Amino acid sequence: MNTLPTVSVLGLGNLGRAVAERLLDAGPGRAERLRERGAAVAAEPVAAVAASELVVTVLLDHPAVREVLGGATAELEGRTVLNLSSGTPEQAGELASWVTAQGAAFLAGAVLAVPQTLGTPEAFTQISGDTGAFERYRAAVDVLGTVRYAGAGPELASAYDVAVLAGMYGMFSGFFQSLALAEASGITAVGVTELLVPWLTEAAAVLPLFAREADAREYATETSNVNINRAGLASILDSGRARGVPGDLLAPLLARLDRQAEEGHGEESLSRVVETFRAGAGEPVRV
Repeated sequence: MNTLPTVSVLGLGNLGRAVAERLLDAGPGRAERLRERGAAVAAEPVAAVAASELVVTVLLDHPAVREVLGGATAELEGRTVLNLSSGTPEQAGELASWVTAQGAAFLAGAVLAVPQTLGTPEAFTQISGDTGAFERYRAAVDVLGTVRYAGAGPELASAYDVAVLAGMYGMFSGFFQSLALAEASGITAVGVTELLVPWLTEAAAVLPLFAREADAREYATETSNVNINRAGLASILDSGRARGVPGDLLAPLLARLDRQAEEGHGEESLSRVVETFRAGAGEPVRV
């Protein structure tokens, strides 16, 4: 049976506190509550780093992690840092280089969950970095919920994180547009959301197909093509203009679909719009 190593958690915000609680199998509370449940509370980061073989950082961003760990460089040697703070893949790579230069192993983690679900199968954590360190501390990482190891590249967890969150924020943008259009027509937000949630659930089922088309760069379709979606999106924007609802969130997508049609791809799959986002796709679409 795997036993948990000694772990120090730096950062007791909402997520950091939840991480510490899951490690302790404790209830809610900040440092004093965690102390009551068996945690030792360090007065300074240097003491926290020195106390444990696994150091989990759950701070605002990568610069904050570098600042906090910068005062404990002598204590880092021989330890493993698991960084769960948000940032870009480039920042993760830079932090990994700095941590390993101090003689420590580095793991990057992206937690795709709200703190309240941490430790359940619904909480998903992507980990990348030092393979040996991941295997050594897998038991500690597993208490966070469902865990996937993305690979040895320290930037991989962040790359997955920003890509997944981009999709989430795109959904939120459409949702807010939906609420505004509904209200302008006398429909409540609750009323339209009752229809929207099951519709989005059904619509999400096509995403794996779109992903396969994007990977293969093959966009033949007999269903949801560019032209069909251009017409639908144009109607949404026209409806918004008639009701005084701004269309600035969705207009850029229509502009990209228009460009695809102008280039002769109107009968191809909606997924072909990804070509306008690929590196080297040309000038940004202007609306």
